[in-house]
Amino acid sequence: MAAVWRAASGGIDIAVRLTPKAAADRVDGVETASDGRPHLKARVRAVPEKGAANKALEKLVAAWLGVPASTVAVTAGATARLKTVRVSGNADALVAAIAARLGEAD
Repeated sequence: MAAVWRAASGGIDIAVRLTPKAAADRVDGVETASDGRPHLKARVRAVPEKGAANKALEKLVAAWLGVPASTVAVTAGATARLKTVRVSGNADALVAAIAARLGEAD
């Protein structure tokens, strides 16, 4: 399976498809878009108004990876369902955390 992340300056970028107004905040694994690119499927209870869903996504990704919320930011797709989330930190450790959470072996 192709990676949902790519190396970025000082961390990694994660491709995410966000569903707002969900029943619970959660990450549902990896999904492949119609163009063949994989992305992380995430759901948040927040509504997509005034950046509330994006903030909820940042908190969700931080908790999911076990990193401080201040290291996570939506960097692209602020008003779209498909987003890029930048996570600052050690790229190797972040990639290992993603693999562990998704149950992937090295």
